[in-house]
Amino acid sequence: MRIRFAVPVLAGLLGAVALSGCVVAPPRQQIVYTTPAQPAGPVVYTEVAPPPPQVEVIGVAPAPGYFWLSGVWIWEGGRHVWHPGHWEAHRPGYAWTPHRWVQTGHGWQLHGGFWAHG
Repeated sequence: MRIRFAVPVLAGLLGAVALSGCVVAPPRQQIVYTTPAQPAGPVVYTEVAPPPPQVEVIGVAPAPGYFWLSGVWIWEGGRHVWHPGHWEAHRPGYAWTPHRWVQTGHGWQLHGGFWAHG
């Protein structure tokens, strides 16, 4: 009777020992903070390429002077998360520079969108 009980327990222990060497780690991410000459916010590097942009339905602007800021994939919690686009009021004297992902020697780098004077 004891042998019947010991075999499943022993098999379970052996399985646990075999899997204990298995480590699942998320892709590495490095955050490098920008200098005052660069747009505000951190610059994010990841080894995982962003998916293609999602197709967004752009309706009618909520008021004159609004324009559409396209959605973007943002690296959050070890994965790409889609942030949908939205309408935003134009800022006189400024131009919107959209978010963009750039492939570098470190992987993929997200340059956050920002308002540039000009």
